[in-house]
Formats: sequence, C-alpha cells, structure tokens
Amino acid sequence: MSVPIVPEALGSRTFRQQHQVKYAYVAGAMAKGVASPELVIRMGRARLLSYYGSGGQRLEVIAAAITRIRTELQPDQPYGVNLLHNLLMPELEERTVDLLLQQEVREIEAAAYIHPTPALVRYRVNGLYRDAQGAVIAPNRVLGKASRPEVAQQFLAPPPAEIVAALRATGCITAAEAELASCIPLADDLCAEADSGGHTDRAVAYALIPTFLRLRDRAQAEYRYLQPPRIGGAGGLGTPESIAAAFMLGCEFVLTGSINQCTVEAGTSAAVKELLAAADIQDTDLCPAGDMFEIGAKVQVLKKGVLFPVRANKLYEIYRRYDTLEQLDSATRRLLEEKYFERSCEAVWAETRDYYAQAAPAELERAERAPKQKLAMILRWYFVRANRLALSGDPAGRVDYQIHCGPAMGAFNQWVRDTPLADWRNRHVDDIAERLMREAAALLNARLAALQTASQELTS
Repeated sequence: MSVPIVPEALGSRTFRQQHQVKYAYVAGAMAKGVASPELVIRMGRARLLSYYGSGGQRLEVIAAAITRIRTELQPDQPYGVNLLHNLLMPELEERTVDLLLQQEVREIEAAAYIHPTPALVRYRVNGLYRDAQGAVIAPNRVLGKASRPEVAQQFLAPPPAEIVAALRATGCITAAEAELASCIPLADDLCAEADSGGHTDRAVAYALIPTFLRLRDRAQAEYRYLQPPRIGGAGGLGTPESIAAAFMLGCEFVLTGSINQCTVEAGTSAAVKELLAAADIQDTDLCPAGDMFEIGAKVQVLKKGVLFPVRANKLYEIYRRYDTLEQLDSATRRLLEEKYFERSCEAVWAETRDYYAQAAPAELERAERAPKQKLAMILRWYFVRANRLALSGDPAGRVDYQIHCGPAMGAFNQWVRDTPLADWRNRHVDDIAERLMREAAALLNARLAALQTASQELTS
C-alpha cells in the first residue's frame, strides 16, 4: 500500500532544513515594498520564507523595514530581503549590500541580474569559513532568479574569479574569503522564472525547468560542491495544478509572486487589489521596463482597466525615433505633456535633475553631455509616476497605474471563484500558501492513484 504524499514532503528536504521552513514554498519579492514588512512577518510566523521588496526603496526605508521585521519575528523564523540589480546606478546596489551586511541579513533574493556584480559577489563571500570538519560554510544565502540558460550558468558556477580578485585587492573581502570563494556556487537556490509578472522573457516552464535541472547537474559534476544548488520554479504558479506540475517537473521549491500582490498584507493600494482580483489569464501585456528602458527589457503588467502598457510602448517608440527632446514634433510633445506627464517636459526634467543630483551625480553629468540620454531620463519619469499612482491608489491617475502581473493572477481568480477568497480582503499570504500546498499534494495523490489503478488494470 502506497504512502500518501503530504505537502511537507514536496520539494527538497535540504531546502526546508537550511531555511528552517515548513514547506518548500517561497513568496518572492515585489519591488517598492509591495512585498511589505507585514507580508514578510506573516509568512515568517507561519514558518514560510518570503523576501521584502527593497527594489526602488530608499536605504532608510529598507533599514526601517529590516528593523521592524527582525523585531516582530523570532530569531529562528525565516525572512529575506530582495537585492535588485541596478543597471543605471550600481553604487546604490553597493550601498544596499553595505546595509544588508551591517544588519546581518542572511537571506537575499537576487533579481534582474544579467551577470554577477561586485556587490552581489561581495555579499555572497562575506564571512566564508571552514567548520570543524573542513566544510566551507557560507553564512549569507542567495536565491537567484533567472530565465535564460546563460544567466543560470553564472549563478550555478562559483563567484567569478576576476571579481573575487578585485574585491580582495581593494580590501572588500579577506584573503581567506577569497580563497574559499571557489568552493561554493554563487547561489544556494536558483529559481527558473517562466512567464512571470514584472521582468520576464515569458519562458515556458515545461522547457525552462528541465533545462535548468540539467545545467545544475552539469555544474555539480564539474565543481563537486558539498551541497548542490537547488532548482525551483516561478511564473504561472497560481493554482494547485500548477504547483503540483512544478514539483513533478523536478522543482525543489516553488516561488509565487503575482498572487501575493492581491492580499491583505501586500503594500499596494486597495484600488490595485480590486483590479487584480478582477483579472483573468488574458489580461496582461508586455511593455518596456522603466529601470532597463534604453536596452528594451520587458516587464509583464496588467492591461485590463488601464492604459499603462500602451503608453509605455509609445514612450519606447518615441525614444527609438528621436535623439533629443528638441526634435520632438509639436503633436508628440503635446501628447506627452497633456496626457502622459500632466506637466511640461521642462518640469519633468527639473524634478529628474534634482533627484539624480543627489542619488547619482555621475549619471546626471552623462545626461547633460548626451541629449539622447537626457530624453530617456525624461521618458522614464513616466514609469516612476505610474508606480506612485498605483501604490497610492490615486483615482484620478487610474489609467496610468503600473501593476506588474502575470497570468497566474487570473488563474488564481478562477480557482477561488465563488468562494470567500474571491474577495481579496479574505486573502492572506500564509493561508494561500497553505491551501496551494495542501491541495497540490491532494491532487498528486489522486492522480497517482488513478495511474496506479490504470496500470493494474492493464497488467492484470
């Protein structure tokens, strides 16, 4: 007689042990504090791992959030903080790592990375040591997210030797830490991010996850780590069926995103949650990413009830067509000032200039010398405004809400239709995790039982 599958058994035992969690289930970070301290605290108290959404937040806000989380949670209750790759302002990424190390944050989610950066490597190798048995121990754990094999390979390899050497040469790490860096992978856990909200390549999970598992196996054969990196899945996970499918594909943990944005604990407005609760699986679209605007990187956002994706794509079209602000024809400039900005381009530039003068003076100097870069910074201002409007729930700016969202949101809404969870006010992140994992286990039991019955009928 077969032993029933229980939700605690899904995924990797070492994942549960190392992170001290009940399930191999993660609530991923959502930038601008949408993955709020309240969300992280609620998950931690349920012995579930989640990451605070530090992306786009000021350092003092991040520091206050970490302090609150640590005050509210017991020392053995899990939590982490997002570390978002900052393509435009790498110095901000460095200062964030300074803060994480100072606060002794031991878990980070490394997101939007194209390649390892000195800041990420410095966090990972800081504090490396050998235990009494000679095993290399990394106090700082990294969960990486990737959607391309070439990025995955970098997370599965040791920290790049040239970056480690440069950090050692500048005294950012010790000689002992530099020597031990080659013994560990850059990431303890790597999430294969499929068709997700926010930054996405809209990869297909059925192709991506097996590929990442094979890449991990090859990396383990080459580097022979004491603990092989674990592979998880994200993107499109909003129902018990999708969670069960991820584990059957070989995922050692699962990571949810979009569905957690539509909960009581999420740090966004009630207006956004109302829109998300009404979304279906076809109600998302791709548009340029504000933080990677110039290189054409894409984010997936909600399109139902808003004009943001249409307007964001128009802005990128303007950027591709014109080289300077002065080249804009009168109709295009009027469109920007009256519909998108609701103020003059000069006013937008003045606000942008004041911000960069404080946050990244070198970037401002570059823009002053390069008119096309200045144009890009003015156009990117709209993305910042769209975020603020969504977070505040300003009803006058509803058409411009920027809401990162994948089709998992619509699938979740279909699953909970005609139940109390149809109302987002009844949705709590830990309860959602519990329901998904328990029903995924029940579904696997039912499917396996049906297969066993069919096999017995064929062989009897």
